[in-house]
Amino acid sequence: MKQKFLDLLIDVKEQVLFLQELGVENLAVELPESLIQSSKFKAQGSKPEVSQEKLERFVPAEIPKAERPQIAKSEGNQSRNSILESTKLSRLPSLSKRNSTFSNISNNQTQEPAREKEMPKKTTEEMPSLFGDITQTLPESTETIEDIRLDIGNCTRCPLWEGRTKIVHTTGNFEADLLFVGEAPGANEDAEGVPFVGRAGQLLNKIIESIGLKREQVLVGNVNRCRPPGNRTPTLPEAHTCRPFLMREIAVVRPKVIVVLGNTATQNLLDTKVGITKLRGEFQDYFGIKVMPTFHPAYLLRDPSKKRETWEDMKKVRDYINQMK
Repeated sequence: MKQKFLDLLIDVKEQVLFLQELGVENLAVELPESLIQSSKFKAQGSKPEVSQEKLERFVPAEIPKAERPQIAKSEGNQSRNSILESTKLSRLPSLSKRNSTFSNISNNQTQEPAREKEMPKKTTEEMPSLFGDITQTLPESTETIEDIRLDIGNCTRCPLWEGRTKIVHTTGNFEADLLFVGEAPGANEDAEGVPFVGRAGQLLNKIIESIGLKREQVLVGNVNRCRPPGNRTPTLPEAHTCRPFLMREIAVVRPKVIVVLGNTATQNLLDTKVGITKLRGEFQDYFGIKVMPTFHPAYLLRDPSKKRETWEDMKKVRDYINQMK
């Protein structure tokens, strides 16, 4: 073991000598005198001689000493690393540590630390997809609306069933191009079992007629099918329990456009935390289907000034549907 350690120290010494051959100054290795005297390596002054045989282990024989490249200080770490690589010093396990020391020495000599050039980062928009357009689309559905209704049954999946009068299913034309989705039933809807039949429903009918359609030509539904107590906003667990049935209906009908009415319906269908005021007026995507977020008719009853913005949203819906025909 002692002899192996001595051999390792000798090899390190030879590597240091080679670095000095390359022009590195102020680099020295101090070995204990006892180890030097007990080994076959004899130090001679501050720069011991190295046998030609061991020197050739690190310097290729075909490069004459007189023709070895002179490294200018301005070349810095990059040029010296290139020479180290050509002489196979990079294969030694401790090179990473030596490179760190070597870089510090070079920086101290030149007093100009090397600066790495930062590569420009590509944004997501600049990076082309390896697989082309990977927009998700709705899977083909093999079930029917009747299948979904049978699955819902006399639902008791969330606490809302305890206070409901009737389950309020999606109603209208199940071959329609346009689907309206609200938040949850109110008192009138809970009593009749039909979505949007109160004052908000009457305003929704006018909105539908404003784009040249009738209520029976479109689909109307809600994320939740049971009325929350006091018309409160459904909780996330309540919405997430009921939402899959709406998603299955969408997969069966495959409308061209979905209009989501109000903040709660928008965030639940699109699975986002962004508010309606930021999303409204611009088409969003739901598995390849255009989604237009706009204000809920109940909100328009409280703030009629927002009717103009809702009308602008509905004109975009109308134009898109007409374009797709």
